[in-house]
Amino acid sequence: MTAIPVPLGLLAELTHRCPLQCPYCSNPLDLVRASQELDTKTWTRVIEEAAALGIAHIHLSGGEPLARTDLAEITNAAHLAGLYTNLITSAIGLTPQRLAELRAAGLDHVQVSFQGISPEKADAIAHVKGAFRTKKEAARLIVDEGLALTVNAVIHRSNVDEVPAFIALAEELGAGRLEIAHVQYHGWALANRAQLMPTQEQFLTTRAIVDDARKRLEGTLVIDHVMPDYFAERPKACMGGWGRQVIVVTPDGRALPCHAAATIPGLDFANVRDASLARIWEQDEAFNRFRGTGWMPSPCKGCERAELDWGGCRCQALAITGDAGATDPVCGLSPSHGRMKELATEAPARPGFRFRRIGG
Repeated sequence: MTAIPVPLGLLAELTHRCPLQCPYCSNPLDLVRASQELDTKTWTRVIEEAAALGIAHIHLSGGEPLARTDLAEITNAAHLAGLYTNLITSAIGLTPQRLAELRAAGLDHVQVSFQGISPEKADAIAHVKGAFRTKKEAARLIVDEGLALTVNAVIHRSNVDEVPAFIALAEELGAGRLEIAHVQYHGWALANRAQLMPTQEQFLTTRAIVDDARKRLEGTLVIDHVMPDYFAERPKACMGGWGRQVIVVTPDGRALPCHAAATIPGLDFANVRDASLARIWEQDEAFNRFRGTGWMPSPCKGCERAELDWGGCRCQALAITGDAGATDPVCGLSPSHGRMKELATEAPARPGFRFRRIGG
């Protein structure tokens, strides 16, 4: 059994409420209602336990975390605990007053998602009129307030040609970091996979554009490129490895090794209402199920990359092979690798997107 490492980050999913209706929403199919969300006191305790466990960063996420009226209190609890605080937001509702309150509470960093470059396209993907203009105004406020800004560009077939413009937007806004993040096909995105999936040619073009921009903007703008797994030959270490770097806490208090882990049947996830974060991290069966290398099947077991990719993504293995313990089909050595390639070129069964709504 590989020694249990000290976790680095806490992804605090404060709510599933969100003003956007994106067709690639990463939240689960069954959303947590506001009445089921953890209260301020419980989040404060969880944050203090995270700091005691050695966690250094907290990502305040959702849904849309601005839907929480106690967001400043939760941010301040994290600040007082010594954590670096990052708000992951659509920026809808991020008024100057709200931002000033969060800054005073100890907020360090804000990540704003953009659905496109042209207002028409961006608003159509978000399914909210005026969203793009609101996001740009909020991004400027964030920089003016002296906070670090990351621009998150979610990439798919409808906007992959806008990658150069996303890079220019990040420069224009004064962002320190840009995420060119291809859609990851879990949750709601699976319902729109054929409509969202770029072609391999588009992906390769994007990779070349990003590589060139990284060289040109070195020292000015950090660019992360989150690849679409469907065109890869080797897995990446999902969440830094199952149970190795990140704890996800859902709005109702379940502690997960990754966003989509609750899709795996047969795993029971402990709730922070009932157990400490340290006990969950160190002893919970779900966190230990795919931790390390002992669980790995052939050809993963003994592979020279076993402690680099830690077996890849368990949720992806489940979605494509039906077995969460199977070799990640991204790997060229997986017997299901060919099926993944087929899915990457699957023709849409219907036109248009299925947009995400909290009711279904």
